[in-house]
Amino acid sequence: MPIVQSIDNALADRINGGIPKNSFEAALANTANALDWLRARHANGGLPLLNLPDRREDLDAILTVAEKFRVEASDIVFMGTGGSSLGGQTLAQLAGHAVPGLGLLRDGPRLHFLDNLDPVTFADVLARLPLSDTRFISISKSGGTAETLMQTSAVLEALSGAGLSRDIPQLFLGLSEPAVPGKRNGLRALLEAYDVAFLEHDTKVGGRFSVLTNVGLLAAAMAGLDIAAVRAGAANALAPVLMKKPPKDVPAAVGAALAFSGAQAGKTISVLMAYADRLERFTRWYVQLWAESLGKEGHGTTPVAALGPVDQHSQQQLFIAGPRDKLITVVTVATAGEGPRIEQKFATLAGEPDFSGKSVGDLVAAQSRAMVETFARNGVAVRTLHLETLDEASMGELLMHFMLETIITSQLMEIDAFDQPAVEEAKVLAKKYLAGK
Repeated sequence: MPIVQSIDNALADRINGGIPKNSFEAALANTANALDWLRARHANGGLPLLNLPDRREDLDAILTVAEKFRVEASDIVFMGTGGSSLGGQTLAQLAGHAVPGLGLLRDGPRLHFLDNLDPVTFADVLARLPLSDTRFISISKSGGTAETLMQTSAVLEALSGAGLSRDIPQLFLGLSEPAVPGKRNGLRALLEAYDVAFLEHDTKVGGRFSVLTNVGLLAAAMAGLDIAAVRAGAANALAPVLMKKPPKDVPAAVGAALAFSGAQAGKTISVLMAYADRLERFTRWYVQLWAESLGKEGHGTTPVAALGPVDQHSQQQLFIAGPRDKLITVVTVATAGEGPRIEQKFATLAGEPDFSGKSVGDLVAAQSRAMVETFARNGVAVRTLHLETLDEASMGELLMHFMLETIITSQLMEIDAFDQPAVEEAKVLAKKYLAGK
C-alpha cells in the first residue's frame, strides 16, 4: 500500500496556529513549475537520481560483492561520513542494525558504520576487531574526504602491523568516482597502491542523494535486504510526478508546499518524528538531506530528528508548550496487534487493567494517535505519513518522497539543492590547521 499523507492538522482552517490555507494553496500551485522541471530532467537524464528507480543492470555487481563479504566476514566496517554513510545505515536498520537491544543479537556479519571521526573509538575498534575476518569499505565520492582518508590509512597500517599486507586486496573495497586524468583522488591513490578493487560512485548523484545508488544499496545487500524492492518502492513515489498528476495529487509537492508556506508563516523548525525503531537512522538521514540542501542564501528551516514514543518524554514539552515555530511530521507504521500481548494478571498487578489483552503495538498506536491529536489541539502544525508495512519497498518510497520534497522545496525557494558551498570553508581550514599552518 502507498504511504498515506495527511496535512489537515497543519492548516489554519483546522487548528489555531496553523499555516494559512491561502499561502499553502499558492505555494502548491507554484510547485507545477518544479514538477515540470523534474519531468524534463527525468526525460533527458539531467538528474540521474530520477532514473535510478527503474535501473536494474547495476544490481548484480552490488549483490556479488555483498554475497562474497557476507559469507567470508565476521564483521564489515563502512568508513565514510555524511551521505556516504547515512543512507546505508538507514537501509541496514530495516534488518535490525543499530536497533536498541536487537542490533547486537542479529545474525552476522556484524555491520559497523564509522561515520564520525573519534580517535579513542577508532583505536578501540581496530584493537578489538578480528582483522583477518573483517572486511573494510571506504566510501568517498570525491576521494578527498579527510575523515575517510585518515580512517583508511589507519586501517591499512593496522592490517600491515598484523601481518596481513598480502590480504589487503581481499579485505578492502573502495567506492569513489571514476579516475579522471589530471584530477587527484586520494582514496583511489591510497587503495589502488594495494590493488584494492573499486565500485564506481555515480558522478552526478551527490552523497546525500545517493541512498538508491551502490552507496546505500551495498550496505542493504550486506544486511540481506531486497535491493530491487527498494528501488521499486522509490518508483512508486516518483510515479505521480511522471504521470503528470496535478500538484495536489503529488504527495511530495504537497509536502514541499507545506514546508515552504510554513517557513513563510514562521515555522522555521522542521521536526521529523518517527514511531518505529527501524526509522531512527532515517530521521538522521533526513536531517542532513534537508539541512545541507536548503540551508543557503538565508533560506531553509532547521531539521530536528525525533523518535516516538521515547521523545515524548524528552521533546514533547517543548513541542507543545514552546514557541509556535515548528512544523512537525509524524511518521507512523501500523503496529496494532503487534508484539507481546499482556495477560490480565500482569495488567492487574501493574494497576493498569486496560492493558489486559492489549499488545505492545496497541500502546504504540495509541500513543502516536494521541500525540498527533495533542499537537493539533494545542495549535502545533502537524502532518502525518502512515505506512501499513515497513519493508524495503515502503522504505524506498519514503526515501524518494523526501528527496523529491526537498528538491521541490528548493525550487520554491529558488536555490540549488545540490551544492553545499558553506561546507567547503571548514574543510579547507581543517587541512590547513592539520598541516600546522
